[in-house]
Amino acid sequence: MFLPQTDETVAEKQEADKARREGYSRIEQWAQEALPGEISQGVTITVQEIQCGDPNCSPIDTAVAIMFPSGGRGMMGIPLESKEVTKEVLLELFPTEDVLRAWARGEEAEWPPMDDDDEIEDVERPRLRFEVGQRVACRVGPDPVTGWATGSVVMLWYREPTWPANSWAPYKIELDDGRNIFAPGDVDQIIRAIDNGPIAGD
Repeated sequence: MFLPQTDETVAEKQEADKARREGYSRIEQWAQEALPGEISQGVTITVQEIQCGDPNCSPIDTAVAIMFPSGGRGMMGIPLESKEVTKEVLLELFPTEDVLRAWARGEEAEWPPMDDDDEIEDVERPRLRFEVGQRVACRVGPDPVTGWATGSVVMLWYREPTWPANSWAPYKIELDDGRNIFAPGDVDQIIRAIDNGPIAGD
């Protein structure tokens, strides 16, 4: 039996959503400012809170994805809710300039550095919206209308060898132009369903 939400419960949820959005906005701005100036143009930064299934980590992490016009991209995780993230914490965990420049060139680069004793644990992950083989559009550029490319999902719960234990991207996608990318979050702002026809503008 579901009990109706009280005005107090609704207000609390609205306040929590507001704090989350404000946290996302602050983190995006700080991350943009932390990029070296010559590679900061056209970069798309997305922030999303994710639930961690590892009992040894914080219940909610904040994932920051950095996507460059070259198609290069990387992701970092912060073991805090977005509202708790400070600029100092972000900069402490932010990728080095060498790593950022490699991503800007479309190259793979390890971040954070992986310890030899890192182990991948089996954790229960949430159900995703798309299946392997499904046609999707992925955000690959800063423009909200033209910054999309079409492709097909080729893998669920993708990870790269250099990523820390229990770090996963929901999807690996092969774009129609032949590039392989990952989607760092399962949200419409990053990846959305399409027909086989052209992408409709937002």
